[in-house]
Amino acid sequence: MTEFYVYNSKGAEDTAFLAQKLASLLSGGEILFFKGPIGAGKTVMVKAVARYFGFKKEPASASFSLMKKYKNKRGTLYHADLFRLESGEMYNLGFEEMLEDEDGILLIEWPAAAEDFFPKDRLEIEVVLKGGNDREIKFRACGKRSGALLEDLCKLIKKEKI
Repeated sequence: MTEFYVYNSKGAEDTAFLAQKLASLLSGGEILFFKGPIGAGKTVMVKAVARYFGFKKEPASASFSLMKKYKNKRGTLYHADLFRLESGEMYNLGFEEMLEDEDGILLIEWPAAAEDFFPKDRLEIEVVLKGGNDREIKFRACGKRSGALLEDLCKLIKKEKI
């Protein structure tokens, strides 16, 4: 099982392409944490996942509404931006609905406040600024299911020479 992988992106298009490849492996029930500074590309990745699933309404930063739900025939995406939350504020805000939907895909930006709220089996994606448009995208699998997902992504990257 693959637990850690680093991908070097040369720009937003490269980052979005990688995210769409990741999206092609999602079947429902996955939890993805997106970490990194403002402007690193977290929302670029979230938008690319949504595009892959055919959502007409493109996710925007959810900073002011905390969570948005997108649903169509292909599935349900939950996009949460927890930038303004602190630990302990996760409860009674409606996030429980995301966890009850076993087929939903959870995309969580700024997850620090939610580390203990969400299940431990998740794929953590950290986007690191490297200068100019370059990004280092670090994937960390935190469980069996996310490990299998990361392993499949690594195989796809190698196969397609991304």
